[in-house]
Amino acid sequence: MSADHGSLTLVTGGAGYLGVPVAQELLSAGRSVRVLDVLLHGQLALASELEVEGAEVIRGDIRDPAARRRALDGVDAVVHLAAIVGDPACAHDPEGSQSINVDGTRALVQDATLRGVERIVFASTCSNYGRMRDPSFPSDEDGALAPLSVYARQKVAIERWLLSPPAPAPAPTCLRFATIYGVAPRMRFDLTVNEFTRELWADRQLDVFDELSWRPYVHVRDAARAVNAVLSASPQRVAGRVFNVGRSTENYRKVDIVKIIESQIRRGHVSYMPASTDPRDYKVSFARITRELAYNTTMTVPDGVAEIIAALDAGDFDDPFHNRYRNVP
Repeated sequence: MSADHGSLTLVTGGAGYLGVPVAQELLSAGRSVRVLDVLLHGQLALASELEVEGAEVIRGDIRDPAARRRALDGVDAVVHLAAIVGDPACAHDPEGSQSINVDGTRALVQDATLRGVERIVFASTCSNYGRMRDPSFPSDEDGALAPLSVYARQKVAIERWLLSPPAPAPAPTCLRFATIYGVAPRMRFDLTVNEFTRELWADRQLDVFDELSWRPYVHVRDAARAVNAVLSASPQRVAGRVFNVGRSTENYRKVDIVKIIESQIRRGHVSYMPASTDPRDYKVSFARITRELAYNTTMTVPDGVAEIIAALDAGDFDDPFHNRYRNVP
């Protein structure tokens, strides 16, 4: 099903790490795009670039009723990315994350429903799987959820609300993204692959905790492509559904990530730490999105590591250790 060129898609958080690639992917697919973003990380230049590329950008907070009304005017679909993202950021500001990730999301969905929005894509996370009893058997979308962090518990709560009858929203689809990596316009270096690569590139000491714990990974632009895949499918195929976003062969332990980086760059020093800081340990199956939406990723973690090294070598980041590249100051 091709893009409906007469439709307007709202991307909340559309100036963020994932948001900019999503907006760009949808624009490339011929969609009209509006972005609502509070520009928490000072992305004024990125907002201007998105406008040049054809997006409408509204600077506003999803918790602000006036901003929601303006952003939702004439919208057919909502891609809801706006959030305090990640376990550390939510732990740093639990009240703010509740206000944005839960209360703000509910208000946005309710307003969208009243406005006649036809479909909503909700950004969730594979962190919802938490700690699996046996991570050697990948979990699919019907597997048990065991959220261990504030962030994951909030995502699970919204998923259940969206998918429990009577549905509070039209044609909701939940995308559980694997851990995202790769170069993007609003770069983040507080994500595992990106951070590990930067540390060793800079010839620094890298302390790795829980090196045998499993995670799935997906490149940021492949994550954006999954959003377009959902919007390109008929609502009947994706409404009320959950899709893990990633590739089944892209589950790695942290020690595997280190070895991949070390195979490409011979700098830095790695220490494996005995203390446990993060109990999450999960492998994930991505067979459903491949089977049902013909979605396949284009990048692997080794590809992403090479991309990050090349960007660092080229001086694409004036100071890759600056706080602007983190979600937590």
